[in-house]
Amino acid sequence: MRTLALVTGRPTLTQRRRDATRLDIARTAAALFAEQGAEATTAEEIAAAAGISLRTFYRYFSVKEDAVAPLLAAGGQRWVDLLAASPTDLPLREALERSAVESLTPADDEAVEAMHWTRSLLRDPRLDGTWQRVHAGSEERLRSVLAARCPDGADPLEIRLAAAAATTAIRVALEQWAGSDAPVAGPGSPRDLGARCMRELTAGLRLLT
Repeated sequence: MRTLALVTGRPTLTQRRRDATRLDIARTAAALFAEQGAEATTAEEIAAAAGISLRTFYRYFSVKEDAVAPLLAAGGQRWVDLLAASPTDLPLREALERSAVESLTPADDEAVEAMHWTRSLLRDPRLDGTWQRVHAGSEERLRSVLAARCPDGADPLEIRLAAAAATTAIRVALEQWAGSDAPVAGPGSPRDLGARCMRELTAGLRLLT
């Protein structure tokens, strides 16, 4: 028998609860990492602060560094979701930039706080591996959305190049911002840098012309 998730395309209640728990742990870990660094923070401390057992922590994450992956991945997931929901008659290059800019624009105080956590996390060398895995996952999701928007017969290599260039634009923008003292909004912000990097890195791609 097919599950509700397969019938409706929506995650089940159990999966939504698991995702919520993962995000709660991620926020707790991010706060601790921002305060004392990933190296000085233990999995035991994260579990205690999150109100879960250490055993439960390891059911969700195999290493402490990956505990912040859901938080780092949230922005990329929002970007891909916005792109997937954008009008199909909008030129693909414009749709990519618009959705990227919107995803990099904090909508409320919670999103602003998440941006500041992201800055701290990207400055921590112990989290480089986690960040690279998050980036790779975002690229894969974007490639699927791009393939769905392209006409039949589109070159798979061009789709892959477009996904790689676009996700690299966002990664570079966030890393550049994280290494600076630029604000969350305005000149030098993730939104500002994201738009610039997106235009520069996708300029020569035939798929987006």
